[in-house]
Amino acid sequence: MLWGRCAEVEGLFMDVPPLPREVLTLRGCPRESLLVQAVAASAEPVRLLGDGMLSIEPVDPSNDGPARFWDLEGTAVLAQWPTPGDPGRVDIVVGTGVREDSYRGSKRLPASPRFDLWFLSIRGDSPSGDCRSVDGLFIRRPRRPTQPVHLIGCEPAAPLQALLCRPLPQEGDPVTLRRLDRHGRTMTGYHLDLDTVEAHPSVLGGALIDVTITDPGDERPTLAARPVWEIWSDGVPTRPNQWAQFDADGRSEWLNLTHVGPYEPEGLSGGTYHLDGQHVTNRTGLLLSLGEALLGPGANYGRCLDLMADPLCGGPSVVPPFTLVWHHADIARHALAGHILHHLGGRSYFEETVLRKKGVTVMLQ
Repeated sequence: MLWGRCAEVEGLFMDVPPLPREVLTLRGCPRESLLVQAVAASAEPVRLLGDGMLSIEPVDPSNDGPARFWDLEGTAVLAQWPTPGDPGRVDIVVGTGVREDSYRGSKRLPASPRFDLWFLSIRGDSPSGDCRSVDGLFIRRPRRPTQPVHLIGCEPAAPLQALLCRPLPQEGDPVTLRRLDRHGRTMTGYHLDLDTVEAHPSVLGGALIDVTITDPGDERPTLAARPVWEIWSDGVPTRPNQWAQFDADGRSEWLNLTHVGPYEPEGLSGGTYHLDGQHVTNRTGLLLSLGEALLGPGANYGRCLDLMADPLCGGPSVVPPFTLVWHHADIARHALAGHILHHLGGRSYFEETVLRKKGVTVMLQ
């Protein structure tokens, strides 16, 4: 359903500030858990666990609940000691940023809760460990300040007009703000909450209005996305390596936009393709270079190493058998040597080639 069109958006790009640091104590972590083993094995004074998640779920979900979730940002282990009275468990003190779950229903805890902890640095596909309780979790946290978004030069459709007629604060549904390029093609979209919306005559004049969304939510493109969007606003890029000028955040945003790129030819196999590896200095750069080598600039051949297997199995893509000549391969070998894939046997990102296992001949030059 179309809510309206606008000429420009101000305030959309935003780097979300880091969460305030807090101290939590994870009580009663089993010694045999991966979490405790990782903490004990660290030779550093502070063990960095990185980003993770805490879930509190009922032991018996059939008659108890609900489940609740918290994001843990930049988690670091500050101290550890045996749990008093239970030598088989450990108490772990961490410093972290805490983002509460957005569940708007009952905030009560299950009568018999289970506390699970997930950290990608330890294991991504299942819990890294658990604990009996968490000290410092259930506190009142101040509301974080928001940055408004201004929709300039709007032509409101009926749903937006109806929302603007309601008294403040409104309680509108989330909408998707879609960015169009100069050809009218959708580049990308972001969700905005319309809980509080104000409107006044537009600075562009005429019958247009400017709409201010005072609390649009945190799902916003980063500041690094702005110059990337400027290039893509002229249409899908046609020249290779235009992404190479950007840092890791900019390259990630470029990869986000490639899902709307060209995907022809479909199911083509055979032939030789050349990957320009001179800018493959991170994992995103590898995916972008591979997409350009096989499908051309602005194309997507997978958003992560695991997903590369899908195009290789057929569909709107180039499929094996074919030959990939990887030029300047030593640049990637050196840059990606430290990216170890523990779930794939401890090999490096460079060494683990889904391509070779799927019948592609890779020639490193």
